[in-house]
Amino acid sequence: MTVGVGLEDIQAAARRLKGRVRRTPILPATFQKQLVGVGDLFLKLEHLQVSGSFKARGAVNTLLSLSDEEIKRGICTASGGNHGLAVAYAGWVAGTRAVVYLPSSTPGAKADKVRAWGAEVIIEGAVWDEADAAARLRADEEGMTYVPAFSDPRVIAGQGTLGLEILEDIAELDTVVVAIGGGGLISGVATAIKALRPEIRVIGVEPTGAPTLKRSVEQGALVTLERIETAAGTLAPRTSAQINLDIIKERVDSFVLVSDAEMREAARWLWFEYAIGSELAGAASIAAIMKGAVDMGEGRRVAAIICGAGEDGIVR
Repeated sequence: MTVGVGLEDIQAAARRLKGRVRRTPILPATFQKQLVGVGDLFLKLEHLQVSGSFKARGAVNTLLSLSDEEIKRGICTASGGNHGLAVAYAGWVAGTRAVVYLPSSTPGAKADKVRAWGAEVIIEGAVWDEADAAARLRADEEGMTYVPAFSDPRVIAGQGTLGLEILEDIAELDTVVVAIGGGGLISGVATAIKALRPEIRVIGVEPTGAPTLKRSVEQGALVTLERIETAAGTLAPRTSAQINLDIIKERVDSFVLVSDAEMREAARWLWFEYAIGSELAGAASIAAIMKGAVDMGEGRRVAAIICGAGEDGIVR
């Protein structure tokens, strides 16, 4: 079965994005004081991406797919923080109006950074889903282009370019570990990985307090969580979208749930070992590895995506 987005879409996005977002480095995780396994671990440093996360890939790919008239009318979105930053950056690149709706749980520093890129920021609702409903209404009323956080094929294809880079930069890879919020990142990465190297395992990581896609896959249909119980706001939509669920059911091998405490400890590990400033979401892949949920035995080669910048490993 073919669902949603294909390799050719991701390759086209890579051509479109060349020179407009950063090709982030791979860091071999050597010289560790606190070992996380005897296999080879590689860190994909997407926290170094422009705007501070992988989200710039999907937002800019979407923007570059619009007509001049659509760009002129402006763009609008809702976000837990990182996607909003990416859309603000995309609006700045295009010189057009960007409006970003954020839930009240968004850290103030992140909201300020969205404003610094020139976007209009509206605080709406307690969780992303409530901000998203308001953003869709505003876009419809004012004729702006709504840029989904994770459910648009153009967004997914843009995020998938990260998977192409991992395959180009790491030989003989066994596993890729990816944090899951709404599912845009893992949908794109898994599509690229499974199209080119289907034997590589793709493992998704969600907070124990927001297991949106794990539950959806288990039930075979989209689940809407009654409540969110995690501080990792960028990994915490109450529901995902059908396109993401279809891709993830087909192309993701397994799920790991991690607690906020485990993500915080992983963020501290990243800061201590490699001076990487990661938010909780950015450390989720490492949290899964540190708790022993990913095979890091001798001879294994594992890539972990550090998907977003922050201060969770620095501030105690």
